[in-house]
Amino acid sequence: MMPDPRFTDQPLDFWANVRTIGEAVGYTVRGKGLVKVPTQTKIQTAYNKLGLTLAHLFGRRGSPTPVGQRMLDYFSFRAETLNAYVEPRLMNVDRARNTFSKLREQLKPLCPLPMNKQKGAKKTHAYFTGIINMIIETNVAGIPCDYDPRKLTTVTHRGAPLRTLARRIDGAFPRPVDPIAVWEIKEYYYTKTFGSRVADGVYETLLDGMELHELLASENRKVLHYLFVDAHYTWWDCGRSYLCRILDMLHMGFVDEVLFGYEVVERLPGIVKGWTKLANKVGR
Repeated sequence: MMPDPRFTDQPLDFWANVRTIGEAVGYTVRGKGLVKVPTQTKIQTAYNKLGLTLAHLFGRRGSPTPVGQRMLDYFSFRAETLNAYVEPRLMNVDRARNTFSKLREQLKPLCPLPMNKQKGAKKTHAYFTGIINMIIETNVAGIPCDYDPRKLTTVTHRGAPLRTLARRIDGAFPRPVDPIAVWEIKEYYYTKTFGSRVADGVYETLLDGMELHELLASENRKVLHYLFVDAHYTWWDCGRSYLCRILDMLHMGFVDEVLFGYEVVERLPGIVKGWTKLANKVGR
């Protein structure tokens, strides 16, 4: 999914309030498996407990200011999007396996289909990564693609490094040097809890996004940045608060698009075709 333009280009203090409210009020409705919409009353109570002013959010008579109304609208949008759009698209391992197998039979791929990092009976293909690789290969129109860059991403100027990212990313088109697009994949079908390793994956994406955001702001060099996430139990049953953070990150401009689970089948072909148009335009 792409960001909703109503909530992009917000100042950083808008997102400071979003995070403060999320921490104080909570992200989920306990026992119902839903993302929460913080109410005005809950926000007021939380800010009073924290000793924070409410003047920028609500007027003297209690009516929302323009900023306060935008924030309430964002919380409603975020909850509705996650509850109604994202949750049904997150796959469990059986659905991912079936989708992988159907695409493999249909597409006869030559691209890498890596194995996961599990052991024993759980050792098998990394289904989500394989799905993504197959879809990219099918739609890339023969242009080379690096499905597993084992090097840092570098953007150059006149043949010299201009920026080099701090982390290795999961994929780059067409290559990790002066890429058109880079992406990260977070699939966790076999995790039993939402542990620190999964949480770190969100913050790693944020770091990459901040570096790419600075590159655009300072040097006017755009690298498209995508995040692909899947595993219903991990992200929905255990990690709905982090899905909220991912939507916040999307609207802050630190990632261009996030695809959730089966959404890669629905949306990724069109995205990749857009990459090929850009590659042909610049003669790569």
